[in-house]
Amino acid sequence: MSGRPRQKPVTKMTADELARATAEFDEELVIDSFGKPTSKQQARLERARRKRGRPRVGEGVKVISVSIERGLLDKTDRLAKKLKVRRAKIISRGLRAVLDEEVTLDS
Repeated sequence: MSGRPRQKPVTKMTADELARATAEFDEELVIDSFGKPTSKQQARLERARRKRGRPRVGEGVKVISVSIERGLLDKTDRLAKKLKVRRAKIISRGLRAVLDEEVTLDS
C-alpha cells in the first residue's frame, strides 16, 4: 500500500542491510521527514477518527426512558425476535402508525 518495494524479512538480512534498513530510526526527530498527508491519507484518518455506532436515520436518535407494561413488552420482544429486528424498531413502527392515523383524522 505504501508504494515501497518489498524488502527481505528482517530475520534474513545481513548486518549491513539491517543497519541501512533501520538508519532512519537513529535520527532524533523522524517526524521532520514526514510531509503533509495526501487527500487519500487524510480521508482515511477522518474515517478512523469518526465515532462508531449506528448509522444516522432521519434526524438521528434520542435515547429516552419509557415505562411499558411487562406483558406488552414481552409481546414486543417476541415479535422483534420473530421479525429479526430490534425492539426499538417495533416501537418506532407503532409510533409512526399512531401518528399517521392521527394526521389522517385531523385532515
